[in-house]
Amino acid sequence: MSNFYKKNYSLKEFYHIIDKAVFSKKDFDKAMKTKLIDEEFKTRIMLAVTEINGCEICNNYHTKEARELAIKKENTQIFNSEVFTMSSSKKELAIEFAENYALENGNYSEEKWNELIDYYGEEKSNAILGAIRLIMMGNAHGIAAGALIRRMKFKPVKNSTFLNELALTLSVIVFVPTAIIKRKVLGII
Repeated sequence: MSNFYKKNYSLKEFYHIIDKAVFSKKDFDKAMKTKLIDEEFKTRIMLAVTEINGCEICNNYHTKEARELAIKKENTQIFNSEVFTMSSSKKELAIEFAENYALENGNYSEEKWNELIDYYGEEKSNAILGAIRLIMMGNAHGIAAGALIRRMKFKPVKNSTFLNELALTLSVIVFVPTAIIKRKVLGII
């Protein structure tokens, strides 16, 4: 469990994460539909972000997904008894960007963003950002839900509270529609 539950998010942080994910979802969906980003690439990005955030639920899901996608062994290393793709010498720019985004709690430098665009182009970079933002939302929710499940098993997560776990787990019911409505009213999605 030491590699999980690294971060705790407030309700305010969680709403902002959801709002950014809602904003970027259309770019991600379009890229997946047109195969601009394939499943393996998406999974690599999601595993990188999940590793930084420490979401046990997401880690289990995306590790299983990576195994099912049969990511090549030579590009896979064992990381804390879980599959984590890409050796450090062969990290792709998107993976590095994803890790930095997660480390900086959803922030990134203009310089790093421009590097991503220069390398992948604007459309694919927006899709990569969409994948990152969606897994950030999943991680924030999964960390709270996972901690709540552990608490119910009488194994509470250190530095986590019942109220925060419950609030974040349930707030998605209100926050996602609110973010969608806000974006539609503003004409942003």
